[in-house]
Amino acid sequence: MSRPAADRNASYPRVLTIAGSDSGGGAGIQADLKTFAALGCYGMSALTALTAQNTLGVRSIHGVPVEFVADQIDAVAEDIGVDAVKIGMLHAAPVVRTVAAALQRHRLATVVIDPVMVATSGATLIESGALDALVRALFPLAMLITPNLDEAGLLVGRTLQTESDMEGAAQDLIAGGARAVLVKGGHLASDTVSDLLLIPGTTPVWLRHPRIATANTHGTGCTLSSAIAAFLALGSDLEQAVRQAHAYVREALIAGAGVRTGAGSGPLNHAHAPRPMQMRPLP
Repeated sequence: MSRPAADRNASYPRVLTIAGSDSGGGAGIQADLKTFAALGCYGMSALTALTAQNTLGVRSIHGVPVEFVADQIDAVAEDIGVDAVKIGMLHAAPVVRTVAAALQRHRLATVVIDPVMVATSGATLIESGALDALVRALFPLAMLITPNLDEAGLLVGRTLQTESDMEGAAQDLIAGGARAVLVKGGHLASDTVSDLLLIPGTTPVWLRHPRIATANTHGTGCTLSSAIAAFLALGSDLEQAVRQAHAYVREALIAGAGVRTGAGSGPLNHAHAPRPMQMRPLP
């Protein structure tokens, strides 16, 4: 049986996730790759840590040697190429600095950072000392950072309880070196979920929607940041990519609300409306 000739003049939108693994499949690298595939992108990965976890929580974390983290990024960037990067769990300062050096080495500028610090279960996923390295070494290299309410509070050193608090924190993060910030307000005590996108020089963008009744929220932040990176790789501008990713996550939450996966916080339905792999001419 003959095979069609390969089209050597086309490529896929290529998205690299640099993050930790979730053995339960709902968050981390696994959620990132599912999201990239669902949105028609070619997903690649560089693992920073292995976690033993399920829907009930994290049992243990095993860090990947920094030399191997760098090798993974180099191997992908030097051969396949990278259109956008999503960065998730970086548990220690040496890993943060290694990733920052790799971004600069390969001139990767379309970067979305989800500063993963605490798991949905409450488990701490970052070592002391890594936070300062994250802010100083990585935030200035990213197009967007996407902290949730608790993470933004840790970054600015105060508790955030209102939308006004969220806006103040976003402004402080930009003053501290971030180029744009999406503060996720899902932890606010309200029937409405409010997220704030702040891009310097533009009007703040509030994304407000009724809260979805579901126990399956594990990996929501990973999925959102991955979707933003995917839409950036597909050609959207930053605000458009955030709006598109927001809509994708909401539909994934709704589609997965009635499913039981494990005894705790289950995953989203990443494949609720999969798109075919996109192809485009080589530059």
